[in-house]
Amino acid sequence: MSDFVSAVELNDLLTRSAPVRVIDVRWRLDRPEAGHDDYLTGHIPGAVFAALDTELSTHGEPSEGRHPLPSTATLQDAARRWGVRAGDTVVAYDDFKGIAAARAWWLLRQAGVDVRVLAGGIRGWKDEGFAVATDDVAPDPGDVVLEEIGADALTIDEAAAFPASGVLVDVRAPERYRGETEPLDPAAGHIPGARNLPTLLHLDATGRILDRETVLANFAEVGVTPGTAVAAYCGSGVTAAHTALVLHEVGIEAKVFPGSWSQWSNTPGRPVAIGDQPG
Repeated sequence: MSDFVSAVELNDLLTRSAPVRVIDVRWRLDRPEAGHDDYLTGHIPGAVFAALDTELSTHGEPSEGRHPLPSTATLQDAARRWGVRAGDTVVAYDDFKGIAAARAWWLLRQAGVDVRVLAGGIRGWKDEGFAVATDDVAPDPGDVVLEEIGADALTIDEAAAFPASGVLVDVRAPERYRGETEPLDPAAGHIPGARNLPTLLHLDATGRILDRETVLANFAEVGVTPGTAVAAYCGSGVTAAHTALVLHEVGIEAKVFPGSWSQWSNTPGRPVAIGDQPG
């Protein structure tokens, strides 16, 4: 069963008053503080704004990366604030190809929640002609109890060792992987042994995942086939969760290194590879 849901399917669930909680996870690297304002300009009726930086992440030292994992307690408090109750399905969406929504999917799935991502995001919802709302939704608190998260996450040492036994995929833009540019972190390049496959290659112009055969062919080019041990990293652990979602859709389970390049490049002594080869 797909972990994506269409706008038509979501509207049908909401119309039938099914036990669904919708969260708006609008967040952009270039506008990290603007997500709530965008939410207020028009969101799916009943959707609650979920803050990626404070509810789906925590703050720490630079050596922990830009988006360290939240504690299970922090995530549970957030889910209850969103109104999630035991047995509910959560549908997450954003306005940028599902990248931020996938972070919610990755965390909540580990926590034992039935979670989906809205294909096409808010744009797909509007394209179907469905209404939007501008209120700041504050539902009655939920009672969900989350399972401990972190089992699908790699530590920095596990990420360093991973290429020896599987495929570590760097899902950033090729120029960042090659070390030609680095707009955010103190060093340019990639983790030695990692292979580059940007996550946006798996999506069409609307942010929907490409067909299964195309996605599998993309991953096969970097050595990932069904049965391969695979892990993904990006700049700060957000986009890599989307790659894990894409892989899950084609039947391949992946780990994520949530510290990603922001942690690696801020940790003294970690080697850096440059160029278009794993190194």
